[in-house]
Amino acid sequence: MRNFRQSFNQILTFTLFIALFTSWNFALAESTETNANHHSQNNINWPGIYNGFVPCDDCNGVKTTLALNPNSTYLLISQFVGKSPREIVEKGKFTWNDKNNTIILTPRDNSITRQYSVAENMLIQLDKDGNAYTGKLAERYVLRRNVMKESSQQHSAH
Repeated sequence: MRNFRQSFNQILTFTLFIALFTSWNFALAESTETNANHHSQNNINWPGIYNGFVPCDDCNGVKTTLALNPNSTYLLISQFVGKSPREIVEKGKFTWNDKNNTIILTPRDNSITRQYSVAENMLIQLDKDGNAYTGKLAERYVLRRNVMKESSQQHSAH
């Protein structure tokens, strides 16, 4: 019960942090809108929060949360389950590849970049060479988008 309460508090704190972080960044995103309008990455509604539990060589798995902002910034939170309870927080910017179907995460400290193939409501983590993972664990390299419910109803009562 204690672990559940601790996990719930962490998720709640993270969600509130992301909400504040993304609302602050929307003002910054206005200046980049004209630049982004001619790219095909606008065909998919990609901004949002993505979650997954990806494989790990020396732990039970990596609990991963990735927030993509419309102004091409990101926040990545990783926890190596079974190895450390510590969460690793990384911030940075991302760019699109030439085909506009993959994002490349570049951390603020310019350390290791990561690549994700962008699909509808999901991101697929790629290896260091930009290739999709294969084998029996390939489907575990997927981060799924949190779908927020609309506050207004889609259908009218007319």
